[in-house]
Amino acid sequence: MAIQIKKEGITLVDFGAPWCPPCKPLLLLLDELNQEFGPNIAIIKINVDESPEEAAEYGIMSMPTVILFKNGQPVEKLVGLRPKEVYKNMITKHLNYHEV
Repeated sequence: MAIQIKKEGITLVDFGAPWCPPCKPLLLLLDELNQEFGPNIAIIKINVDESPEEAAEYGIMSMPTVILFKNGQPVEKLVGLRPKEVYKNMITKHLNYHEV
């Protein structure tokens, strides 16, 4: 299964697993961010147990790991659970670059 990363704009990919304790609150944060940013971003959630080849392709060693893609290219990577503002600021920064 190939990850469907947008060729234009922002795609946030969350690599996690159902048994990963910090992955659960991250899912809630990502749902909130999805509602806030709406169509401006795409959020994809990857279960590394079901997609080990994608995890290997992007060098996922710990979970959760979030990779932000801009115009199809990875530009930022966050490992571990972070406060919502960290993810929001990362998205906003790249959306603002997109508008310039």
